[in-house]
Amino acid sequence: MDLLCSILWLSLRFTGVVNWLANEDRGDTDVPTLLTTTMLFVLTACAEILGCYTVYAWLKAAGSSWWLLPGAASLGLFAWLLTLHPSSSAGRVYAAYGGVYIATAMLWQWVVENQRPDRWDLLGAVFCLTGMAIIVLGPRTP
Repeated sequence: MDLLCSILWLSLRFTGVVNWLANEDRGDTDVPTLLTTTMLFVLTACAEILGCYTVYAWLKAAGSSWWLLPGAASLGLFAWLLTLHPSSSAGRVYAAYGGVYIATAMLWQWVVENQRPDRWDLLGAVFCLTGMAIIVLGPRTP
């Protein structure tokens, strides 16, 4: 775990995220905006995972097609939530969202499927979240 924390700290330090958090002049991105965006990413990921999981459960269990209704509604919610993310680049939003999606999927695996992630799952999720932070907090040229 110490190695995991060291890798995360070094990657955040190297990319300037630590300096960004310590700096009072962050440009147009402040901590509340960052937290709101991250929570929106998590909510978006939950909607996508739930939508895909219901279809997966329907196919695996050969259950009723009624499973597809909440799945479709959840995937519709996912698509709508994705449009709420503030950015001038859809590709950048999708890339940053991908890191949060992976970490949320690991949490889903643990909470819903009762399969605790191992250290490699956690390390991968940390790297993905670090990538998300780099994408979201990286300096942009006008």
